[in-house]
Amino acid sequence: MFRAKAKNFFFDLTQCVSHPRSEEITPRLGMFRWNESGGSGKSAISLEIARIYAGSGRLLASYFFFRNAGDRSRMDRFAVTLASQLAAAVPTTASFIKAALKAEPGLLTHSVSLATRLERLVYRPFQAAVKRGLFAKNLTKGPFLIVVDGLDECDDKRGVEEFISHTLDFFKKHPSTPLRIFIASRVEQHIQAHLETDGVLVGNLDDYSPDEDINNFLHASFQIAEKQNPIIRAYIHGHGVWPTTQDMRMLVCHIRGSFVLASTIFKFIVQPATEEDPSTPMDRLPLTLGMNGLDGIYAQTLARSRHLPHFRDIISVIALKDPQSIVKIAELLDIQAFEIVHVLLNLQAIIHVPGSDERGDVTLCHTSLPSFHLHFSYYSFSICVKRSYVSWHSSSWQLFAKLGPGDFINEIEQLKARQPYVDRSLYHAFLSSSFFYSLFLDKMIPVSDAFAYLLTEITKQFALAAEYSASDSRLELWFDQRWCFPVPPYNLYQRVRFTEHVYKTLQHDLQRASIAIHAKFPEIIECQPHSTGKENESNIGRVDVVVFRWGTIDAFNALEWIVARAQCKWEELKETPRPPLELSLYYRSPSFRFSFNQQNMSDDFESPLISSSRSSVGR
Repeated sequence: MFRAKAKNFFFDLTQCVSHPRSEEITPRLGMFRWNESGGSGKSAISLEIARIYAGSGRLLASYFFFRNAGDRSRMDRFAVTLASQLAAAVPTTASFIKAALKAEPGLLTHSVSLATRLERLVYRPFQAAVKRGLFAKNLTKGPFLIVVDGLDECDDKRGVEEFISHTLDFFKKHPSTPLRIFIASRVEQHIQAHLETDGVLVGNLDDYSPDEDINNFLHASFQIAEKQNPIIRAYIHGHGVWPTTQDMRMLVCHIRGSFVLASTIFKFIVQPATEEDPSTPMDRLPLTLGMNGLDGIYAQTLARSRHLPHFRDIISVIALKDPQSIVKIAELLDIQAFEIVHVLLNLQAIIHVPGSDERGDVTLCHTSLPSFHLHFSYYSFSICVKRSYVSWHSSSWQLFAKLGPGDFINEIEQLKARQPYVDRSLYHAFLSSSFFYSLFLDKMIPVSDAFAYLLTEITKQFALAAEYSASDSRLELWFDQRWCFPVPPYNLYQRVRFTEHVYKTLQHDLQRASIAIHAKFPEIIECQPHSTGKENESNIGRVDVVVFRWGTIDAFNALEWIVARAQCKWEELKETPRPPLELSLYYRSPSFRFSFNQQNMSDDFESPLISSSRSSVGR
């Protein structure tokens, strides 16, 4: 299916690996960089490369990481699995592996570092077999290959860094080893930072168009659907070819290279009608062209079962817990298995439903996509505001935030760019609340001005939520809502270089929000005390044992205090131009607090955002 997209990539890869220009510059690691969202065929390419090298007898091992899949999402068994495959692929290495285990039994446990396990169980046994000429015939075809797919889906980021660093170090010490490592991964900082070296060939699959492959996939899939669906057959009998050539051209253009989106759109189009959604495949095809990627499909698909009993609980378990069978989910929720099946049958465009209640797990079709969890978080947020399902949104947002410190800001920025939701008030309210809680994450994206970025986005989205709000009760409910999240680290200490530019941005958007709220809901503004800026700090919510409770109004009051307090500080300093101030966020029982430090920020302050284990005791 991926032949057209892959053939040029395979040619480039095999030319580099099998016919290097000179030994001195031959890359030992092949890094297959991934710049777009998931679903464009990365793993399929890895599988095809593994198949090709296995066919020539030069595949040593392959390992495919999967997020939220037990051992496959960690480094725990990585070295042992590679060693096992090495012994199977090259039996002459087995004796060297056994000798290593006999000399050091701890290699099978976590008491030994990953680097040591890789060295003793994989690299050295392979070297020993090569030196003794035990498979010289295979070496005439070129170097051997290890394929590692989905490295970005491994939750053990330190282990990933250790694997890359040790492997590069090994090849520096042993440059003549006839081995290459092929890594397929999205670009993430902890991976990319270790791969920017001369020993790595970085390729980008985005350079190879997948449109022909996607067209072939859709054409074959619709042919199968025609044979299985009498409605489609009847339509074609009366109207001719469906989808038309123009339909296919527009679908391929709309899909924009994502095989996951192609598969999901096809499932959405041909899924059976329901009482809530009686539309036909012919009705749904033009609808997909108006949807903004996966977001619209998520919304449309989830809505098909939203009216059914236990919908919220079932979806929460599937999205927020490790994969479970239908029977196990039924036990967790204390409901019948058929009730779960009833909900899931309408959602098969985005959720995989096993053929048996007892065997196989119910899983998200796109567990590697943060966008699903972000959409699910928005979806649950919108219901929270209407029905007070606070814990549901809290859990879904936590899951999204845990996907990686480098993911959440980028994903939200993409969501903002798409702006897929008709209900703009709730959409902007969701962004404001989500950005606010992101201030308290113990692992933030380490980019310049991240804290200042969050502060300005919180205020901007707050203003937009107020301006888009109709004169109904939802904004008032949002203001009154109390969100419950796990307590952030007590030793959390964030600080930001608070400039006059940040101040003016916050002040402008707070004024917009106040004007909009006063015009539509004057009672909200009138009943709130306004900060004069004289207070030394601003309290945010309250910590109750293991729960951090805060409300939308807490965020608004904190932002107002920041603006008012900064104004007071600059008036006290009486300096022109206004120097940057140091704004801090920390914990002091019973709440988290904002404060401005006594001194202004020095000009040599290196990082606009610092998150450390520095304790706030005694502040």
